[in-house]
Amino acid sequence: MIAKAGKPFTEGEFVKKCILQAASIVCPEKKGQFNNISLSANTVAERISVLSSDIYDQLCEKAKCFSVYSVALDETTDITDTAQLAIYVRGVDDNFEVMEELLTVLPMHGQTTAQEIFHQLCDAIGNARRKNGLVALVQKKLEEEVVEEAIALHCIINQQTLCSKCLKFDNVMSVVVKCINQIRSRGLKHRRFRAFLEEMESEYGDVLYFTEVRWLSRGNVLKRFFELREEVKVFMENDGVAVPVLSDPKWLMDLAFLVVITYELNILNKKLQGQGQLVSAAYDNIRAFSKKLVLWKAQLSQKNLCHFPTCKALMDAGTPFSDKNYVDAILKLQEEFDLRFSDFKTHRATFQIFADPFSFDVQDAPPVLQMELIDLQCNSELKAKFRDVSGKADKLGQF
Repeated sequence: MIAKAGKPFTEGEFVKKCILQAASIVCPEKKGQFNNISLSANTVAERISVLSSDIYDQLCEKAKCFSVYSVALDETTDITDTAQLAIYVRGVDDNFEVMEELLTVLPMHGQTTAQEIFHQLCDAIGNARRKNGLVALVQKKLEEEVVEEAIALHCIINQQTLCSKCLKFDNVMSVVVKCINQIRSRGLKHRRFRAFLEEMESEYGDVLYFTEVRWLSRGNVLKRFFELREEVKVFMENDGVAVPVLSDPKWLMDLAFLVVITYELNILNKKLQGQGQLVSAAYDNIRAFSKKLVLWKAQLSQKNLCHFPTCKALMDAGTPFSDKNYVDAILKLQEEFDLRFSDFKTHRATFQIFADPFSFDVQDAPPVLQMELIDLQCNSELKAKFRDVSGKADKLGQF
């Protein structure tokens, strides 16, 4: 429980005190037995280590039964500037049971080159586009083992986030961040601002901090700032720090546009997260967003703001709207999505035959699957079962 809750090992002593206190009231005659329980930091650490090793051994045993499996890697840097490599594995056994687990987290104290990551990956599973990159090294290893070539895809969430960063509205973010820092940098000023919002009976009680490393925070920060723009303007002026752009119609329209785009990008990002995600479903979400970009671009060029409520609210209030910059921004975002997800597009047919084999054209299927696919599509019972489990990684085994 201590490990699951992410608590320090020293919490064991406190837990023991709570147990003894409860035992003295509920069952005082057994308090001595509870007192014999050792929950020191060292004991807790050793027990967690044993549990971890046991779980890892169980995972390795289950992995030996995998018929096919996929591996996902993620590398980040912790607060001590140590690179941490997380390795996830998802496998399917002969009974079509799907298992998805975090295989291990490995600290990388030296360089984080493709070669080093490859060695860590090989060690972990027991055994990027350059020819010396990680993908190429994995493919080379598979060739040596006479295994069918693997499909290599870049992390779809990272790709989506990188696409999002192509939106260059620094003129908006710099002012928003500056105003927020001015308000929240000192405790007294921050308390005065919250009191001011309460006095004004504002819908929100505070502005939100923006953190560059947490890209999703941008959408929430901008939305809150837009809703409180008038209050921020008045407060800053009363504090002797005027912000002229808060009265600039063009800047306000830029802010309104960015609020909607970042909000939609946040929704997409959240759809791509979570355990049990299938690549076919994730790519469907990407394709849907790309089609939305096409629609938005066409509507903005016609000054149709039905999907941009913040921009429409400003325009209805008399703020002029010029579509050129926003159409260009949408076009750039669209091009970025097309470029970064080109490798997913290459495997679209593979995703489709997996996502919905019953509607897939047999003529377009690989010859090795065509006969079996015909039998499958003509089986009404299997078709009904598939509809019940479609899109659920943990339920595909039932099908």
